[in-house]
Amino acid sequence: MYERLQNEATDLKIKVEERLMKKRIKGLYGDNVIWINKGIETSAEKACVLAEEIGHYHLSVGDILDQSITCNKKQEILARRWAFNKLVPLQSVVDVLKAGCRTRYEIAEMLQITEDFLEDTINYYRTKYGTQVRIDEKFILFFNPTLAFFENLEVESFEHKCQYHIS
Repeated sequence: MYERLQNEATDLKIKVEERLMKKRIKGLYGDNVIWINKGIETSAEKACVLAEEIGHYHLSVGDILDQSITCNKKQEILARRWAFNKLVPLQSVVDVLKAGCRTRYEIAEMLQITEDFLEDTINYYRTKYGTQVRIDEKFILFFNPTLAFFENLEVESFEHKCQYHIS
């Protein structure tokens, strides 16, 4: 995933560099350059950070480092949401559940993201869609109480052919 995002950045004419930075800083974007903290140990975490920084490329304007400013905080949230949609599209959640993933760890591994990023993504989708969302008229993905989906669900009778849950 990290390499694919690096290639996408290159296609967008964004240079990606890994540099040692303060531990609390994971990534920065400015003037068509993304800096990823070289101290990040896993490619999954680097992918999550890089996706958010590409989100800043697409959506942010100006210097937003001061997160006490409401407008800057909103731009940070928008870039984060862009990353959620990029790395964990709803169909991919269904696909990994269908592939047999049953735990958050397995799903995160399959998607090549961190478990924390997965949890934040699920919380974002729950906020956006509520407890469930229909995907392609074929699936319903549930976010509460556990992550689950139903395939070929007859909504009126609530009968289903397949049901998958993770804990």
